[in-house]
Amino acid sequence: MFGTGIVKTAEDFGSQGQWPTHPELLDWLATDFVANRWDVKRLMKQMVMSATYRQSSKVSPELVQRDPANELLARGPRFRLDGEVLRDGALFTSALLVERVGGRSVKPYQPEGLWEAVAFVGSTTQNFTPDKGDAQFRRSMYTFWKRTSPPPALLTFDAPSRENCTVRRARTNTPLQALVLLNERQFVEAARKFAERAITLGGATPEERAKFLFRWATSRHPTDRELAVTLGVYFAELTEFQADKEAAIKLISYGETPRNEAIDPTELAAWTMVANLVLNLDETVTKE
Repeated sequence: MFGTGIVKTAEDFGSQGQWPTHPELLDWLATDFVANRWDVKRLMKQMVMSATYRQSSKVSPELVQRDPANELLARGPRFRLDGEVLRDGALFTSALLVERVGGRSVKPYQPEGLWEAVAFVGSTTQNFTPDKGDAQFRRSMYTFWKRTSPPPALLTFDAPSRENCTVRRARTNTPLQALVLLNERQFVEAARKFAERAITLGGATPEERAKFLFRWATSRHPTDRELAVTLGVYFAELTEFQADKEAAIKLISYGETPRNEAIDPTELAAWTMVANLVLNLDETVTKE
């Protein structure tokens, strides 16, 4: 919930592990959990509705001096979201996410040839064939997982290989992650469908559409400066695509879902780039 557990070394509760930062709170939560019949949903609701969890995540010099690692929970939690959450969030904002519960594992996009490079002779998973239709847009928890070749987009965001049990994931921040959000097929396709939503539902003016994209991705309205930057990107991209219509068509043809033929290709391509930018904002990919 807070990015780090009350016992940071959740994979090691032994003598070599780290001591609890809040031992009395840990005892209280444990006894309360048992007293309420091990109700996990109740426990999680209790945490997210607490005043501690609902604090602002903004950092001030005073808070850094008092609690630099936030071990005392002087501010709200702030950490980069997991790869599965980022993918599901992009699909949801673009209205591509299939929310059906249950069913078989699915194979979303990934680069060709990866399975073949690590497969044993005669393996039933030697060749990767991506699924079609709704199966392409199921929640990430349904993704078929080849342990010797995990989905590279999720692996870039520190998803474990599942070769071993991983209690506590590492969280890194690398340029590769931004490149995945900007260029990976699933995210580019999501940006295009997100752009279509902005054009058809967001309003008639560029200002209204930019606000629509920003609000759906960040849950707030953009500031005047943010709006000006967003519109600047839109008009610059529109000028480029009007000068190179083939590039616009190539961009909006990326992905399995068909594009909205009623929308001008250069207009859609320009808003796709803006949507791609918004989905890559620090505020979009961070829990805060």
